[in-house]
Amino acid sequence: MPEGPEIETERLHETIHEPPTGTLLRNIALSTALLAALGAVSSLRAGGTVNEALILKTEAARLQSEASDQWAYYQAKGIKANVEEAAKTSWLAAGKTPPPELDATVKRYGDEQKEISAAAKEKEKERDAKSTEADELMERHHRFANAVAFIQISIALGAVAALGRNRLVWYGSMAVGLAGAVLFGLTSLH
Repeated sequence: MPEGPEIETERLHETIHEPPTGTLLRNIALSTALLAALGAVSSLRAGGTVNEALILKTEAARLQSEASDQWAYYQAKGIKANVEEAAKTSWLAAGKTPPPELDATVKRYGDEQKEISAAAKEKEKERDAKSTEADELMERHHRFANAVAFIQISIALGAVAALGRNRLVWYGSMAVGLAGAVLFGLTSLH
């Protein structure tokens, strides 16, 4: 039996422990780490904006429900006013003088309808504002998500560049990463 391994381990040991001779792999690793950090931040911002948008859409739906309730109340007051008008018409058709409180009740229902209508329109205005703000946040979310996609593509190209030790692919990776970083920056400033 041989006393040691048959392969030359001294050269293998030197190869394992010697630092890489080129700076390409170090530069790829550093740029990929920076892009990964930027991608993580961009992803968090994308998630945050979509959550805010969903909250606002929920608030808009609640306001729509309240506005619908107000309009139903408005219609109920209108029906009550019509019933009072019908009662007044019945008195007149019978040749009798209707009680004076019928006119007062019809007027009161009309005044209440005006107030209810104003409240319903205010709820609809609030709903529209919340919905518009949510739509703007969704658009912002999409821009952040696109930035994340560019950055992820850049990281993948960086891995390919490292495996193939190809400087040209790394430059392409950096160009795509720069596009993602610019999109992230513009979206953050908007």
